[in-house]
Amino acid sequence: MKYILLAVVLLLAACEKPTVPKIAAPQREVLEKAKAVDQVVQKNADETKQKAEEAEK
Repeated sequence: MKYILLAVVLLLAACEKPTVPKIAAPQREVLEKAKAVDQVVQKNADETKQKAEEAEK
């Protein structure tokens, strides 16, 4: 009986959830930087368009 209990405990200990490496973290950081750059580019494009429209008036 003791051996069965010991075997069950050892099996449960061996089945611990393994740590998952954070593979996608660098890609997420790059994506966030790209989104920030896109916002700046979009803002500049909007300002340029607005200035062009004002110049036409």
